[in-house]
Amino acid sequence: MLVEHYRLNPFDSRLEPELNELFQVHRDRAAKIDWSYHEYIPWEKARSFKEDPWKPEQRTLPLSIYTAVETSLLTEVNLPFFYKHLAVTFKGGLKVLQDFVRTWVSEEDQHSSLLETYLIVSRNADPDELHRLRKTVVEQGFEPDFDTAIETMVYTSIQELATMVFYNNVAKGASNYDKDLAALLRRISKDESLHFAFYRDAVKAYLKLDHNYVYFIHKAMIAFAMPGADMPNFRERMDLISKEAHYGPVSYFNQVFLPLIESWGIADLQPSRSEAMRAKEDLLNYSLKLKRISDRLAAKGIY
Repeated sequence: MLVEHYRLNPFDSRLEPELNELFQVHRDRAAKIDWSYHEYIPWEKARSFKEDPWKPEQRTLPLSIYTAVETSLLTEVNLPFFYKHLAVTFKGGLKVLQDFVRTWVSEEDQHSSLLETYLIVSRNADPDELHRLRKTVVEQGFEPDFDTAIETMVYTSIQELATMVFYNNVAKGASNYDKDLAALLRRISKDESLHFAFYRDAVKAYLKLDHNYVYFIHKAMIAFAMPGADMPNFRERMDLISKEAHYGPVSYFNQVFLPLIESWGIADLQPSRSEAMRAKEDLLNYSLKLKRISDRLAAKGIY
C-alpha cells in the first residue's frame, strides 16, 4: 500500500535545504512585522464589570460580526491541541519542521488573547457567557485525523489560508462599525498569511520529490474540517456568518480550495502509482463538484 510505503520514510532529508530556506524567509518576514496584542486593544473603553455589569445593549457590533469574531476565538483556543498533534507528527523527523512549529505556536498564541480581550474590553461580549463557551470548547479538545507529515502540512495549509481569508472578509464588514476591530483582524490575517506560505511551499517541496504524494493531499483536502467545528451551534454560526459576514462555501471554494489546487499544480501531476493517480483524479472531480455547488450558491447571492 502507498500509505505503508511512505510511513517507512515520512521525512526525506533531501527536503531539508529547501525547508530551511522557507523557514528563514518566514523568520525574516515575521521579524519585520513583530507585534504584541496589547497594541491593538482600545484600552480607553475598559471599565469595571463590578461597578458596571454587562448588559446586552452595550454591544456595538451587529450580531453577525460579533458571531464571526467569537467563532474565530473559539477556533483559536484549540492551539494547544493542534500543537500537540504537530509535535507528535513531526517528532523524530526533520529539525527544521520542529523549529518552525515552535515559532508558529509563539506567533499564533497571541490570537486568542487578542480576540478575547478585545471582545471583553469593548463590551461586545458577555464575559460570563464567553468564559463558559471557551471552557466548553477547550474541554472538548481537538485532534486532526492525520498521522503523516504531508497530510498534516496539507491540512494546515488549508486551515491557515481559510483563516486568513476569513479574517480579511470579516474585517471588511467590521470596518463600517469598528475600525479598531477591522485593524486587529487584518493584523491577525498577516500572521496567517505567513504561516500559510510556509506550509503551502513545504507541500510543493514534497511534490517536487515525488508526484505520488498527491495521494495524501487528496485525503487531507477531501476530509478537511476546521478546528472548532464541534463548538456549540457551529452550523448556525456558519450560516449567519455566510449570510451577513460574507464568508461561506462560495468563499471557501474560490478563495481557499481552488487556489490550493492550482498552486500545487494538481492537474499537471503525473504520479507513477495507480492509487496515487486515482487519488489525483478523484480530487479533481471533487473540485469540479464543489465548483458546481459554489456556482449555484453564488447565483442565489450566497457567499
